[in-house]
Amino acid sequence: MRIGKQDNATTSICTSDATSITVRGMDLCSEVIGKVDFTSYFWLLVTGHMPDEKQKVLADSVLCAIAEHGLVPSVVATRMTYAAAPEAFHGAVAAGLLGCGSVVLGSAEVAGKFYAECIARAEAEGITYEEAAKAGIAELRAEKKAIPGFGHPQHSGGDPRANRLFEIAREQGTEGKFLKMLRAIETVLPDTIGRSLPINVNGAIPVVMLDAGFPLAALKGISLLARTASLIAHLQEESERPIGFIMSGAAAARIDFEAMED
Repeated sequence: MRIGKQDNATTSICTSDATSITVRGMDLCSEVIGKVDFTSYFWLLVTGHMPDEKQKVLADSVLCAIAEHGLVPSVVATRMTYAAAPEAFHGAVAAGLLGCGSVVLGSAEVAGKFYAECIARAEAEGITYEEAAKAGIAELRAEKKAIPGFGHPQHSGGDPRANRLFEIAREQGTEGKFLKMLRAIETVLPDTIGRSLPINVNGAIPVVMLDAGFPLAALKGISLLARTASLIAHLQEESERPIGFIMSGAAAARIDFEAMED
């Protein structure tokens, strides 16, 4: 039984023979190892070409910005999994990554898609970015969905990571239509939902990356790659100073039991 398309049985990422390995057209041993930094290599793997200096700076900055932010759900899942199964280091990392979704860690992808849709609406209908933003927000509100990339439970006065990424984008001269749309959304929020909201890091990430030329379809990969580094760090600490069962115990103590009614 065949499922899906069967007419494109090719890959352009990697091939090898008895004496060499070629990645995206570059010899891995003579042209990449020891010569290309990992951020540039990541960009090459995803896009098929090396980043220019501006793209490298922005990608590097974003990876640093999103890697670590304390005992967030992905970290808690990883450390508690390791506590229960210390033989499964890889499983503990996977446990943290599996929760990369629309609310935490993976929300940059959701935000990027929303901004792209608003831009497409503005261009297709010949309306301003502010008008497109209002229409997009109205649709989200009708479905009782949050405005992606806005609001933060701790950084209510503004996410410092987002502000720094915007500074770097401005320094690199890569500000473009995605930043313009983000600012349009920020401007119309008070009229559309009755209050302003701060831009969070998951609003800044898609803007600076997409304006720099990174593909929309790969946005979630940014968060996954960055957070993997942090999860490994937490697992190393968990092996030396375990808190997984402490967190588990704290959860059990915090949650009350409620009997189900008949």
